[in-house]
Amino acid sequence: MNAVRMYTTQVCPYCIRAKALLKQRGVERIDEVRVDLNPIERDRMIELTGRRTVPQIFIGDTHVGGCDDLMLLDRSGGLDPLLRGA
Repeated sequence: MNAVRMYTTQVCPYCIRAKALLKQRGVERIDEVRVDLNPIERDRMIELTGRRTVPQIFIGDTHVGGCDDLMLLDRSGGLDPLLRGA
């Protein structure tokens, strides 16, 4: 399974929703990068994604986007293959 990295904050409902979906799809470990605790990580997130909002989700080397993007990817059938590295 591809590694999952998610830029988050502590009290983000979209982050919680995205984590729940990923766990439903079998993801056991999410590398969370808390941008509310480390401004340098927020700057890095913006540099990598061009976005300022959380969550920002990476599966392997692929930037999925935010929670809505993850949900759309799941509904279209693209999330499981991406997680499996197919």
